[in-house]
Amino acid sequence: MTLKTIVLTCFAMTAFAANSVFCRFALEMGSMDAGRFTLIRLGSGAVFLTLLAGRQAFRLPRDKKAWAMPLMLALYGLFFSYAYVSLGAATGALILFGAVQATMIIAGFMDGERPGVVRTLGMATALLGLVYLVFPGLSSPSPLGTLFMVLAGLFWGIYSLLGKQVRNPVETTAFNFIWAVILVLGPILFLSDFSPFSRGTLPSGSGLFGTGFWAAILSGTLASGAGYVCWYAAIKELTATRAASVQLTVPVIAACGGVFFLSESVTARLLIASIVILSGVGLALLPTKKRKIFSSKT
Repeated sequence: MTLKTIVLTCFAMTAFAANSVFCRFALEMGSMDAGRFTLIRLGSGAVFLTLLAGRQAFRLPRDKKAWAMPLMLALYGLFFSYAYVSLGAATGALILFGAVQATMIIAGFMDGERPGVVRTLGMATALLGLVYLVFPGLSSPSPLGTLFMVLAGLFWGIYSLLGKQVRNPVETTAFNFIWAVILVLGPILFLSDFSPFSRGTLPSGSGLFGTGFWAAILSGTLASGAGYVCWYAAIKELTATRAASVQLTVPVIAACGGVFFLSESVTARLLIASIVILSGVGLALLPTKKRKIFSSKT
C-alpha cells in the first residue's frame, strides 16, 4: 500500500468508529430515536457532499447498476441505527465489521482472490474473536440487535465492493446520499410514527440545539460524508480481503471512544475479543511473498 492509501484508510477507519460512537450517544444521551438519527445523518451528509460536488451530484447515472449503491447505503443506515438501540458502541462495531469481513471475503473468493494460508489464518482468527463475543452468555449482546447489525454489515460490505469501481468519489457519494435520504424517508415515517412537521413529537435533547441532533450532524458530515469519500479513494488500492480485514480495526477504535465519551465499561469478553480480532487482522494484512522460479540455461 502507498502512503496515501494508508493515510486515507486510517482516516476512514477512525470515521467509521466515530459513527458508532455518535449513534450510540444520540440514542442514549441525546434522547433521539433511531429513525430520526438515520434521517438527519443521511440528510446532513447529502447536503455536505452536494456542496462539494455541485451540480454533478444530481446527474443521473446511465448504468442501472449504479442505483444499487444508494439502496445499499439506505438499508445499511436503517439497520445500523436500529441495531444500536440495544447494542453498545464497541459491541455493535465488532458485529458490524465481522459481518462486513465475511461478506467481502466471500465476494473476493468468488472473484478469484486467494489469500493464502497466513491471511486465511488471520481472517479465521478475527472471525473467531467475533464468534466469542456473540456466543451465548451473561454478557452476550441482544439477539435482535445482533441480527440488525449483521444485516447492516452485509449491506455495507456490498456497498464497499461496489465502491471499488467508482471513478469520482465525491460526486458518487453525494448522489448515493441524496437518493438514500429519499429511500429511507418512507420506512422511517412508518417505523418512528412521527411527522417532521409536528413540533410536539420531538424527544427531549433531539431538537434543533439538542445534543442528539448535533451528534447526527457530525455523523453525517464528517464521519459519513468525508469518511466515505476517503474510503472510496483508498479501497481502489486494496483487494477485497484486505479491505475486509482492515475494517476490523474499527471496533477497537470504537471501544476506546465508547470508554472515553460514553462511559462504557470494558468487559473481559470485549477485551479478549478485541485482542483476538486485532491479531487476526495483523496476520491478514501481512504482505504476500512472491516466489520467483529460476530456470537453468541449457
